[in-house]
This record gives sequence, C-alpha cells and structure tokens, in this order.
Amino acid sequence: MLQAAEQPERTRFAASLWRTLMQRPTYLIFAAVTAFFVIFAPNFATLGTAEAILRITALVSIMAVGMTFVIICAEIDLSVGSVASWSGMVAALLLQANLPTALAIFLVLLQGAVIGFVNGVLVTKLRIPSFLVTLGMLSIFSGLALTITDTEPVPIVDDRFSNMFWNANLVGLPVPIWWTLLLVVIGFYLLQMTVFGRRVYAVGGNLVAARFSGIKSDRIKITAFIFSSVTAALAGMLLAARSTAGNPSLGSGLELDVIAAVIIGGTSLFGGVGDIPGSVIGAIFIGILGFGLLVMGLSTSIQEVIKGAIIILAVALNRR
Repeated sequence: MLQAAEQPERTRFAASLWRTLMQRPTYLIFAAVTAFFVIFAPNFATLGTAEAILRITALVSIMAVGMTFVIICAEIDLSVGSVASWSGMVAALLLQANLPTALAIFLVLLQGAVIGFVNGVLVTKLRIPSFLVTLGMLSIFSGLALTITDTEPVPIVDDRFSNMFWNANLVGLPVPIWWTLLLVVIGFYLLQMTVFGRRVYAVGGNLVAARFSGIKSDRIKITAFIFSSVTAALAGMLLAARSTAGNPSLGSGLELDVIAAVIIGGTSLFGGVGDIPGSVIGAIFIGILGFGLLVMGLSTSIQEVIKGAIIILAVALNRR
C-alpha cells in the first residue's frame, strides 16, 4: 500500500520537474555545460572551484538583482557598468580624503541612488526611451571616471574597507558571497512578498491596465532604476576592494554580462516575467562558462566566441 501511494507522488514530482525544465530550458543547458566541465576540465569539480566561481560572479549577481526589477518593468539599464566604475572611484577618493569608512560607503550608495533617480525621472517624465537615457549615462560616467583622476587608478589603503567588501571570510565563506546572499534575500522579498513587487509585475505586464487600476507606474519605474543603480554602486565598491584601487575602467562591459544573466535566468525583455533566483542562476551560469573555458586553456578570443554562442542559444530557447 505504501509503495502504491508513493508512486503517484513520484509521478507528480517528475511531472512538476519536467514542466519547470520546459519553462526554463536554460537550466538544462546550465546542467549540460557544468557536467561537461566536470568531466573534461582538469580539477574543475572541487569546492575551491565552486567558491572561486561564486566569488567571481558576486559582482554580476548583485547587479543582476537590481537589473531584474528594471527589466520586469519593461525597461533597460545600460549604465550599470560605468556606474560601478564611477562608484569605485568615488569610494577610493572619499577614503583618500580620510572620511570614515562607514560614511564613505553611505555616500557612495547615496550617489548611486541619485543616479538611478535621474535615470528614472528622464525615462518616466520626459518619456525618453530607457535604452537612450542609460546609454547616455554609460558614456557620461565612463568619461567622468576616466577624467576625474586623468585615467589613473586611486589606491585604497583602508584595510577595513577591503575586508568588508572582499578580503575577509565570514563563517567560512568569502565576504562577496555574503553580499550576494544579502542582496538576493532583499530582492526576493521585495519582488515576491510585497505590494511593490506585485506592482512591478503589473507595470511590466500591462502598463495601461496598471495605470487604470490606480498604480503609480512612474513611481514604480523610478524606484526600480534607483535599486539598479544602488546595486551597481555596491558592486563598484566590491570591484575597488578587489583591486585595492578605484579604477576607471574596471566595470567596463559588465552591463552586458548583467543583462545576459537576467535574460538567461528567464526574465522577459518585454516585461512582466522574471524572478531573482533565475537571474542569479544566469549569473552563475556565465561564471561557470567563463571559468571552465579558462581552465581548459582556450584563448580569450575563442572563449568569447563560445560564450557568446551559448548565451544566444540559451536566450533563444527561453524565448521559445
């Protein structure tokens, strides 16, 4: 009797798992790519490798949490890479001016929020497409980061700052992983368990219906842009702590990996669909892909070709 009762339960579980895989085919690619590297890449299947990948992907994962809100709102934020570079430079300059570490961190996050607010206002109030607004912001902050110190990096000698964002371990895990977990929990809670999160989905799913139902769509979008820029500012401080310097070009190109991670994770570019765990899995997928190709000794140019092809395949399957 017990075996007979267990059989339908297993059947339901298998059916549920199959539906999930069909809805998120990138999980199959994720599993296949990981299995390939475990079998063929030397010393890939180790705890050290897993820790290194999670540490490396912390930056993309953190920014992907904020980007998820923007893309679910049917918008895009191309400025996150340059905002990260700029924020790292600002943090280094504030620490060089002997500001207390906590105050410097607060000011960096605050200026990130201001950048996001400006992005959101330009998109919602002036009705400029977010692609153009954030592309312009990418250019502005990339140029500012290069100009403010004449392209020279700004050293960071504050050990407390470096330990807080990169060097230290907490309960056996590197600090960047803890920052990722914190942002994932915050993002998941806001998106899945609050009225704000439901309104984000409503605005991205059907903007006209959301407005007729009384949702202040402009406010929701502005908040999403603020969250995206704040996560970029946080990632910029992790970048600065990793290199012990504010470097004007460290965040260059990160926006492409962040957007790819969010889309691979199942978030629709047309809005209304997506979640935080999927975006983080997309970021880890990109990290495993890059790290595995590196371990196998492939040249950087070949790595980019293979990485781009697999990302296109993953996104194409998600669209299907």
